[in-house]
Amino acid sequence: MLYQKLIDKKLIDKGWSVDKKYLAVTAQGERYLLRISPEELYERRKEQFAHMQTIAEQGIPMCRPLEFGTCEEGVYSIQTWIDGEDAEQALSAMDEASQYRYGLDAGKILAKIHSIPAPRDAQDWAERFNAKIDRKLHQYAACELKYDGGDHLIAYIQRSRHQLAMRPQSYQHGDYHVGNMMIDKQGVLTIIDFEKDDFGDPWEEFNRIVWSVQAAPAFASGLVQGYFEGDIPELFWELLALYICSNTLSSLPWAIPFGEEEVEVMRRQAAQVLRWYDDMQCTVPTWFKRL
Repeated sequence: MLYQKLIDKKLIDKGWSVDKKYLAVTAQGERYLLRISPEELYERRKEQFAHMQTIAEQGIPMCRPLEFGTCEEGVYSIQTWIDGEDAEQALSAMDEASQYRYGLDAGKILAKIHSIPAPRDAQDWAERFNAKIDRKLHQYAACELKYDGGDHLIAYIQRSRHQLAMRPQSYQHGDYHVGNMMIDKQGVLTIIDFEKDDFGDPWEEFNRIVWSVQAAPAFASGLVQGYFEGDIPELFWELLALYICSNTLSSLPWAIPFGEEEVEVMRRQAAQVLRWYDDMQCTVPTWFKRL
C-alpha cells in the first residue's frame, strides 16, 4: 500500500474544504497529494474517487487518483502531486493573449469532463434546479441584509427559469474556476479539487466563472470560446445569466456567518454582476471578448 510508504507530510493550509490536505513524501523522495476526510464521508469520497478514475481515463491533466482507503484519521485518498504554480497567480503575470490561450485550454478540458453522461435515473433538471431556486429566493427574502439592485437579480430569475426545461445532464467538476487550477512546470493547465463533483446541466458548471473573470477576463472569455469551439448558442448566455443570478442571490445569506469581510466580498461581486449585465437587461456580459 502506498499509504504505508509515506514517511512525512506537510499540511496545505488553503481552501474551504473539510478535508485535510498534505504534501506527502516517501523515503525515496516521491511526492503525492494526500487528502484525509472525516470518517462519515466514506461513501461520498469513495464515489468521488471512482469518478476521478473515470475522468483521468479521458486524458485530462489533473491530480490522478492512485489509492483510496481508511486510516486512523478517517478516509484517505492519494493523488499525483502537481509541481507548478496556482493558475490564478500565474495568469496575473501574463499578457491577455496568453491568458486567453489558457482559457481555451480550460474550455476544451471542461468539454471533455462533460462528455461523461449523468446516470439514467437522474432527477429531472428543471424540477431539481427550480426547487433550488425556490430555496434560494426564500433564504434571500428571510435574510436581514439585501443587495442594492437585488430586485434585478430576482426579476431575471423569475422571467428566465422556464429555460431550464429539457436541459441535458452530465458529470460536473462542481467548482470549476481558476482557484482550482494549476499550471505545471511544463506550462500545462491542470485541474484539481474534484470534491464538489456532481451531475447536472453542463452549462451550470459555468456559474463559478465570476471568480475567473475577476482574476483574468481574457481567460474567462477563452474558457467559453474553447468549450464551444467559437460557436456559442444564445441560450447558453441566457442560462449562464440565470445560474449566476441564482448563485449571487444565495451568496449573501451564506456569507453572514463568516463575518463582515465575506459579506462585503459578496456585495462587491453582486454589484459587479449587475454592471456586467446592465442590471440584467442584457445576457452577454461586458467582460466577454473574442480575442
